[in-house]
Amino acid sequence: MAILPRESGQFIEKLSKNVKICDEKITNLSEKLFDELQKGNISPAGFSEHPCHPVANDAAFNWIFFVDTINFCFWSADGAHWEVNWMGNSYTGYFALCAAVNRAMEEGVNVTDPRVYSQWQLADLEYVLRGDNGVQLLLLPERLDCLRQVGKRLLEKYQGNFANCVKENQHSAQKLLKLIVSEFPCYCDEADYNGERVSFYKRAQILIGDVWSCFEGKGLGAFEDIDTITMFADYRVPQVLVHFGVLQYSKELYKKLEMGELLPNGSPDEVEIRGCSIEAVERLRNRVQQLTHGSGKSLSCNSILIDHFLWTYRRQCREELDAVPFHKTICIFY
Repeated sequence: MAILPRESGQFIEKLSKNVKICDEKITNLSEKLFDELQKGNISPAGFSEHPCHPVANDAAFNWIFFVDTINFCFWSADGAHWEVNWMGNSYTGYFALCAAVNRAMEEGVNVTDPRVYSQWQLADLEYVLRGDNGVQLLLLPERLDCLRQVGKRLLEKYQGNFANCVKENQHSAQKLLKLIVSEFPCYCDEADYNGERVSFYKRAQILIGDVWSCFEGKGLGAFEDIDTITMFADYRVPQVLVHFGVLQYSKELYKKLEMGELLPNGSPDEVEIRGCSIEAVERLRNRVQQLTHGSGKSLSCNSILIDHFLWTYRRQCREELDAVPFHKTICIFY
């Protein structure tokens, strides 16, 4: 059995050879995060404010589940961006996925119904995820496999509704996390590192985080232990952490990334980047909470919100961040 993401991050960071955390930069970035928190720029409300995201209603559960089941691998080797036009705007990456789902629903495709997508052929998914600029996403057959797998399980055990998975776990994020990675194997994001089975559970955790954010921690979106969810170890947030000097790569690893060398999923370098990212954000969270308590202000911050801020920062400062190489891994987990 794998150790949980938070413990995995601690374990990996202690043994990491090519990725290190700079605690001085943790202090600097945590002060910036605290400032943004005071300004109201770090908040669960940010999810529902984006036009591509659903409103908080019963239909949102299956929308979020569908999207996060195929929420991975948006980069391309030649640098071309997959773009989707919706409501007069052009979107790339994750938001292009959201826009494609909304576009399909407007066209009459009941895209978030597992009775529908569990029976799809590749051509069906290709149509829904068609790019408006002629660029196609990577791993379309793998995305189809994921949808068929989760759709079948939802129908077999949960009456075709992800909300029933959420209800079953009595407002516990950790119980829901365990259910997701055990019932839906395509969410089981684990690796072996230095004799230990470690976990990241990026998509499983972001699924929980999206439910919490969409419902702003209320109703079925209320989790008593939401602060046990870590950041979502992908390829973009580490890029931002390197930009701020929080993560530091060895010369050898940095050169690999500059040259665009693929890092195999589960390889030591990839595991160290993801694990150290988790530990770095945990340290940021701890420091921000110290600053919050010291200020006497009633403010709340967790690793989910820090991840959201850093991920959004990368999109807002894309040109500046493009100077920092990100690690490239072809897999279904992020």
